[in-house]
Amino acid sequence: MTTSAFFLLASLLIVLMVLARPLGGFIACLVENRLPGPVITVESYLWKLAGVSNSEMSWRHYLLAILTLTLAGTGLLTAILMLQTYLPLNPQHFPGLSLDLALNTAISFVTNTNWQAYAGESTLSYFSQMAGLTVQNFLSAATGIAVAFALMRAFSRQGVGTLGNAWQDITRITVYLLVPLSLIFALFLIWQGVIQNLAPYRQFTSLEGIRQWMPMGPVASQEAIKLLGTNGGGFFNASSAHPFENPTALTNFVQMLSMLLIPAALCFTFGKVVGDLRQGKTLLQAMTVIFVLCAVVVIRAEGSGNPELLSHGAALASNMEGKESRFGILSSSLFAVITTATSSGAVNAMLDSFTALGGMIPLWLIQTGEVIFGGAGSGLYGMLLFVLLAVFVAGLMIGRTPEYLGKKIESSEMKMIVLALLVSPVVALSGTALVLLTGEGQAAILNPGPHGFSEILYAFSSVANNNGSAFSGLNATTPFWNTLLGVCMFIGRFATLAPVMAIAGSLVCKKRQATGPGTLASHGPLFTGLLIGTLLLMAALTFIPALALGPVAEHLSLH
Repeated sequence: MTTSAFFLLASLLIVLMVLARPLGGFIACLVENRLPGPVITVESYLWKLAGVSNSEMSWRHYLLAILTLTLAGTGLLTAILMLQTYLPLNPQHFPGLSLDLALNTAISFVTNTNWQAYAGESTLSYFSQMAGLTVQNFLSAATGIAVAFALMRAFSRQGVGTLGNAWQDITRITVYLLVPLSLIFALFLIWQGVIQNLAPYRQFTSLEGIRQWMPMGPVASQEAIKLLGTNGGGFFNASSAHPFENPTALTNFVQMLSMLLIPAALCFTFGKVVGDLRQGKTLLQAMTVIFVLCAVVVIRAEGSGNPELLSHGAALASNMEGKESRFGILSSSLFAVITTATSSGAVNAMLDSFTALGGMIPLWLIQTGEVIFGGAGSGLYGMLLFVLLAVFVAGLMIGRTPEYLGKKIESSEMKMIVLALLVSPVVALSGTALVLLTGEGQAAILNPGPHGFSEILYAFSSVANNNGSAFSGLNATTPFWNTLLGVCMFIGRFATLAPVMAIAGSLVCKKRQATGPGTLASHGPLFTGLLIGTLLLMAALTFIPALALGPVAEHLSLH
């Protein structure tokens, strides 16, 4: 790595850790209901006024509340998108979306995927962007964090059957965490030049004398929660490569930081809630080690580029294709790793134009299940599944009943863990196979050979793991693709979330076992290495054959 690459990566991680720890402490107050008395009093009146009980819920009731909110949000957002031509704040008079595209978009945003089969600036009205997409950006992020809250309580409590109140958690996460952070971030973005208005598009004459339209809109307010909530859906089709979304090197740095902030903070929250900060630090260390290694590989791959360029007279072999000159290879490569290490999916460069190895790492990060920091909430509970799997493997090796934080991990939990970890690989690989076996699926493939296969595999890995980024190169806007990808997004989110809630419901009822001399220490370098090894082994066994057909074959064809 170059010196500039080292300093950029080091400064990002240092600032992240400085900010994440106090934020994690604040979030712990929300988990443990440690709020000022007047706030709780006001909340109780609001619950009564809304007719919502604030009593604690079992895991089934908690899951049912989340599913109810999700289904209601899907229906309402679908209606908004289809009827936007009749709704206010549509100065460009955009027509309503077709049913398949509207449903695909609605499922995408309520599941925190933000897969976009449309160009935002030429498709959606301001009302659809604000009342539809931005609202779901808040709620989908709050939902993921709420599930993480429930799992944290499962480890910290014992001998009870409740995990908190879903309505209370989602409301508090939105009002006390996401809204204030988004407001601060939006004001910063406006200061840096991100637009925020409700004006009609403006016509101008380019330097070539061509009359064009300049998009306007409430961009900063959506951009803030898009990144903080690891949503990723851009106001513009170019996402964070667009100068109205990401105008400067400073905004680019802060956008990268914002995607990592809440996932990193939740690791500190977990340590505080379970009463042992070392547990949260272990998770964060494992995430950081893999993240840094992946960043190094991508930066090196993009910096090396294609050596064949030199033989054709190019001055440099480095790969600037698809990248913004104001960000360059270094910031573009790091942004790509962050957006796929988290579940954000926002991009400031065209991932489809990355080198074979440079593009393989973002694809692989998604395929790990979005746990290397991961999404807001979903990254933590996804990584905890790997922790429980690592504990189980270690228990088998030393001949002891597996336990984590004093809770025994038995067959019922292991069945749910395996089910949750297999959901995204099954969905991603099955979807890829289905497309390759059907005429409608093959008709969308624009690039032949290994790269075309990589584009398909990336698309289904992205939606199955609720990332939302894409390699592009596919005509994935047909009813067939919209429907198939929508189903994959829904299954990827809730077929994983349901087993996690079942695990939480099982663990919260158990008593904590006393620590003995034979208890496996679930912190320190040894366990961190075991956790990293478990994660790498699972990802390797699952996806290496598919990766060999795509990016690996493409890389070998260049040498």
